[in-house]
Amino acid sequence: MLHEVLLIALKDLRVEWRSKVTLGQVAPMGLLVLVVFAFAFDANTRLLELGAGGLFWVAVLFGGTLLIQRAFEVETDDGNFDAFRMSTIRAPSLFLGKSLGIFIQVVLLELVLGPGIVLLYNVRIDDWLLLLAAALGGTLAFSVCGVLWGVMAAGTRVRATLLPLLLVPILAPVLLAGSRAFETAFGVRAEAGWTWASLMFVIAAVHAAVGMGTFGFLLEES
Repeated sequence: MLHEVLLIALKDLRVEWRSKVTLGQVAPMGLLVLVVFAFAFDANTRLLELGAGGLFWVAVLFGGTLLIQRAFEVETDDGNFDAFRMSTIRAPSLFLGKSLGIFIQVVLLELVLGPGIVLLYNVRIDDWLLLLAAALGGTLAFSVCGVLWGVMAAGTRVRATLLPLLLVPILAPVLLAGSRAFETAFGVRAEAGWTWASLMFVIAAVHAAVGMGTFGFLLEES
């Protein structure tokens, strides 16, 4: 199973490496979102510091949604899903492989957005361990949720507009938890940041279990 997961993930990453969409288009768009908010709240630097955690995850949501859309458009437009149905690759492996590919691309996006947050919003990091744990949990949750709901929208003609409508309500708890954990890591909120970080891992685990159990059925219906 591990071989199949890595095979799917490497295939997606190879496609991305050739197209340069993540670093060439999505990452600049995410930075542009941060810049727009920086200009909008330029007169209130304290507000920027307080909202830096939430704005980071908003930028991840925008950029990550584009990455998920592209990951499924490539499969749908080229008829790859039909090939997957006829192959010996199992549905759970396909789900985990797609999730791993999205996870790595979102991590690359976050590596670009992180310094942008520090430079534009003048934040300081008080708890690096919490920050990294929250980023890991949030990225895991985003990846598995994105693949699970992405395959639901893949078979529709309006998938480009349907996917954000499906993802935003599902990812709202992840965005809230990530924002609170980051605010604690930045030292602007005295809350149990580790509780919020743990919540994101729980959300990721639940959706991963659901995805591994239902992805085959959803793939047949897409």
